[in-house]
Amino acid sequence: MTGFNMDFFMNDLDEIGLQLSDKQINSYFTYYETLIEWNQYMNLTAITDLQEVFKIHFIDSLTLVKAINLEDGISLIDIGCGAGFPGLALKIAFPSLKITLLDSLNKRIQFLNVVIDKLGLSEVKTLHGRAEDYARPDKLREQYDLSVSRAVANLSALSEYCLPYVKPGGKFIAYKSEKLSEEIMDAKGAIELLGGRIEKTIDFLLPGTDINRSLLVIDKVKKTPGKYPRKAGYPAKEPLKS
Repeated sequence: MTGFNMDFFMNDLDEIGLQLSDKQINSYFTYYETLIEWNQYMNLTAITDLQEVFKIHFIDSLTLVKAINLEDGISLIDIGCGAGFPGLALKIAFPSLKITLLDSLNKRIQFLNVVIDKLGLSEVKTLHGRAEDYARPDKLREQYDLSVSRAVANLSALSEYCLPYVKPGGKFIAYKSEKLSEEIMDAKGAIELLGGRIEKTIDFLLPGTDINRSLLVIDKVKKTPGKYPRKAGYPAKEPLKS
């Protein structure tokens, strides 16, 4: 084991209904150590305290289990993955997931490759580039069962980034930290235009805190029209209107 008392992490896992092996717990600790080491040279996270990283990044990533059964063999892409939250954190807990981590900053991808190598993980692909570019038909368009994102972005823009990657019958799940009613109202038409339909919103408190979290589950009910996503920069600058 790590030599640290990890009861706080085990309690949080219990609260969200997960049980992990000692090997998995150690993998999260190795991830944490590597994150802190690299964070000295590049901006990966403003949160560096061990307990806060485990709660605000790892546990928060794992709350996806409140929204979906992460069964064997699901293909998942994390759009704007940053330092690997939620995608890489999910891979440690659910080894059978087939994960793609996409980010526009190559230094983050280099960091993730180091963590993946240290942990000996398989079926994890890292990609450097923009979400708008990899969603083209000759690349990764409609290849995935599940798209997720913890990126801070307007829901309309986030849907334009993420829904094109999802197969009809799959899902896009957005991690959000604020009340969503107004944002959903503004983005509902855009979501439908992109082939999605809002299934449900799951609101909860992050375990052991008074921090509000929401998971917005969007079903992919039909193919995304070919003109979306628009070229790089447009989804953020000019979000689709309802």
